[in-house]
Amino acid sequence: MLLSNIEIVPDRKIIKHLGMVQGSTVRAKHVGRDIMAGFKNIVGGELKGYTELLNESRNEALNRMQEQAYRLGANAVLNIRFATSNVAAGASEVFAYGTAVVLEE
Repeated sequence: MLLSNIEIVPDRKIIKHLGMVQGSTVRAKHVGRDIMAGFKNIVGGELKGYTELLNESRNEALNRMQEQAYRLGANAVLNIRFATSNVAAGASEVFAYGTAVVLEE
């Protein structure tokens, strides 16, 4: 399945518009990561534990969005966007959404 953050695919015609598809995940911070983040706040640098958590969350949300598009019969999702929000203390949601379409082969 083609995934793209642009609205069209050059040299490919959209033959069917299937609507918006979405996927999300809510993840909580890990105590060990919080301790290391506290140290990094003192000395500076990348918070690698949080970077890994964000990458895992983004991939999970993207996979769930792609599964929904596949169930609708899409062969592409266009104009993909991501959003984040705090759901509870220490827990955040990563949300992926886009437009499911069928592209001409």
